[in-house]
Amino acid sequence: MLMRSEISPFDQINPPPRLLMGPGPINADPRVLRAMSAQLIGQFDPAFTDYMNETMALYRGVFETRNRWTFLVDGTARSGIECMLVSMLEPGDRVLIPIFGRFGHLLVEIAERCGADVHTIERPWGEVFTADEIEAAVKRVQPKVLACVQGDTSTTMCQPLEDIGAICRAHDVLLYVDATASIIGNPLPVDAWKIDAVSAGLQKCLGGPSGTAPVTLNERVEALVHRRRHIEAGIRPDGYHGAQGMRIGSNYFDLGMLMDYWSEKRLNHHTEATTMLYGARECARIVLQEGLAACAERHRIAGEAMLHGIQAMGLKVFGDIAYKMTNVVGVYIPEGVDGEAVRKSMLLDFGIEIGTSFGPLHGKIWRIGTMGYNARRDAVLTTLAALEAVLKRAGARLDMGKAVDAALDLYEAETAARSGASV
Repeated sequence: MLMRSEISPFDQINPPPRLLMGPGPINADPRVLRAMSAQLIGQFDPAFTDYMNETMALYRGVFETRNRWTFLVDGTARSGIECMLVSMLEPGDRVLIPIFGRFGHLLVEIAERCGADVHTIERPWGEVFTADEIEAAVKRVQPKVLACVQGDTSTTMCQPLEDIGAICRAHDVLLYVDATASIIGNPLPVDAWKIDAVSAGLQKCLGGPSGTAPVTLNERVEALVHRRRHIEAGIRPDGYHGAQGMRIGSNYFDLGMLMDYWSEKRLNHHTEATTMLYGARECARIVLQEGLAACAERHRIAGEAMLHGIQAMGLKVFGDIAYKMTNVVGVYIPEGVDGEAVRKSMLLDFGIEIGTSFGPLHGKIWRIGTMGYNARRDAVLTTLAALEAVLKRAGARLDMGKAVDAALDLYEAETAARSGASV
């Protein structure tokens, strides 16, 4: 007979309390967690299809678009990227990818796996491209698709996109943007900026868990996908005729079949990730209830407070601050300080997680985020106070005792400015 300990050797999951102040994931908003605890129902239950329709409507608001095709791809943010690229690119298609950090390289890898003819332009990590640089490359390469990251957390930089959509339209190029790390914390009016397709994730400024990818695409992308339309043999309606274009190379990430699933047809493609849809719906509802402008402003102020505190401490900030994302800052590790030991002490002694770095920045900078539910005054002040204490014990020679005051000064100045504006 098996002993009780042999039958159930593990305890119930009980994660330690953590304040996640890295580049993502972040602590999910409690309202999102409550929504995700709701009971499951069938994917074709009218109540659930109503939730699907509501989710589409909510994310049109988040993306600031009128695109009919605005829905969720089940999987992490990377699933949204792969879904877009595998559906938009056929083998041999030219794609232009501006690289200014790790995630530009990710777009390259996925596009190469699609069999595309990949062309790149690069800037050193910590810099971004000018619109003129991108337009010159578009003229030279003449791509079918320009695929670009908006906010790259590996460098903390935010690529300006205001003029890129118009450039792409002028040269008949489709513009796809990965906005996983930037959306909500940084402006991204999809229609106004003439962006053809966008994918995102919940685990940054949207304040939810990783696990589903909101996407939106316009009629230009819809026409391209429709040319490659395919329906599985087991669910094909009578009179079905396949499209003339090459079948999309992934079944799971076939945008055409996903569009049929999210449309009134409800052609069965997969079993929807019910709990993730509940969470994604609540993320968008919370953002729109707060208001896009107010949400962006909250992220801006929290990011500025963190930046002011870091600088007041005497720490050096990475990259061109003029193009830094509002929601994450790169901080050089002081000379003589063990960066990983500092991160370990922050986590184990204070319960605060800050981020390490990748590639050429590995071991050189920390990445500290202020996003989503954690873009709050108390979270910023607690992180700065803990970092000061840990650095003091590590022997760093910095201006101790100034970080929290600098952040508070920023918050108070912002409050006074808003009060004056309302008079």
